[in-house]
Amino acid sequence: MPRLLALPLLVAGIAAALLAPARADDDSRRARDGVRRGEFVPLERLLAQAEREHPGEVLEVELDDGEYEIEILREDGRVVELTYDARSGRLLELEVDDDGDDD
Repeated sequence: MPRLLALPLLVAGIAAALLAPARADDDSRRARDGVRRGEFVPLERLLAQAEREHPGEVLEVELDDGEYEIEILREDGRVVELTYDARSGRLLELEVDDDGDDD
């Protein structure tokens, strides 16, 4: 019985893993097209700024509803999520995940 329950979870996990690169490719294409049309600022510029201000490892970058979302694992071990307006490059939100301190 437990094996039957594990199979749908395994299939769902594989499907999610296969779809993640497709979403990243779609985000990349939309960002490039937006920059080419002059609608979006280049992501590279915002990434450089984010990494200067929050040194660490970039975990994820997304383009969602005209906003770039950049997630960085900072050198202090905390995760910071920066949300930029893709059209102006203005920082809209800065979120620092302090969940690790609650353990």
